[in-house]
Amino acid sequence: MRLVQFLHTDGNRRVGLVDEAGNTLRVLRNVERVYDLALSAHRGGQTLAALVTASVGDERVDYDVVIAEKRLLPPLDHPDPAHCIISGTGLDHLGSAQARDAMHAKLQAEADSLTDSMKMFRMGLEGGRPAPGEIGAQPEWFYKGDGRWIVPPEQPITLPSFALDGGDEAEVVGLYVIGDGGEVLRVGFALGNEYADHVLERQNYLYLAHSKLRQSSFGPELRIGDPPPSIEGTVRIVRDGKEVWAAPFLTGEANMTHTFANIEHHHFKYAHFRSPGDVHCHFYGTATLSFAAGVQTQPGDVFEITAPGFGRPLRNPLIADPQPNRLVSVRVL
Repeated sequence: MRLVQFLHTDGNRRVGLVDEAGNTLRVLRNVERVYDLALSAHRGGQTLAALVTASVGDERVDYDVVIAEKRLLPPLDHPDPAHCIISGTGLDHLGSAQARDAMHAKLQAEADSLTDSMKMFRMGLEGGRPAPGEIGAQPEWFYKGDGRWIVPPEQPITLPSFALDGGDEAEVVGLYVIGDGGEVLRVGFALGNEYADHVLERQNYLYLAHSKLRQSSFGPELRIGDPPPSIEGTVRIVRDGKEVWAAPFLTGEANMTHTFANIEHHHFKYAHFRSPGDVHCHFYGTATLSFAAGVQTQPGDVFEITAPGFGRPLRNPLIADPQPNRLVSVRVL
């Protein structure tokens, strides 16, 4: 079962259930946000899937038209974007450790020692898959902003004027709502482009936090329930209508050093991240980067990410920030 949020031709928000053929959105009655639907299901003691089924109305919308007219919205958001937290975990796929290690190896003081990236990866390899009910090793964690930093599917991702690079990161995103009593409610998963500045990060691994403070996108579809153990998708860059780079990406727990449950624990163990009513969107890491393949993205490129079981591709064009890089001055009061 997969859900889409979109703008109706009347300008109002709608939630649609993707039909089996993937061509039609069955509009849910009196539902404007997946957020409200998730909280209603929890408060009523229902599963989200059951409430969706009960809410499906007679109206049907052509999915292709919604995409063509760029009326898609992120598949989960919050009425107040400041209450939507975007975060992520890295170094939890073998390829990610190799790519990060290659970027940071020259910065390591001891030529014969492991980089910090590889040390972190090994911690996950050895302790990231604890037995049920136990707590495993902590993964890497980073902050990517709030709901104002999310770009809807088909809409442009901005390359800031101060950025050194704008690179794709094809990942799975976990989508969560916090219940009235602080319960962590997993709504589902979506495909995501975490989008980061890898040239900046390569200068010094302590710039990782800065490199992640960029926009991101996920969707267009929210997959309810658990994802497949192994997910094999494709990430592409299209330039002037031609594919300039493409590669498979592997994710899902079968290809990760940490379980989803362990990563979820180490994110939501912080009480502040269990504030009732908040939304959390957490990127689960990648093993495939066009940057690692030597590709330099440029404005006009289109990122495209797809994977079986997640519906339509996630697409976003890259545009340059029209605002120049200017000094930000602080006014003393």
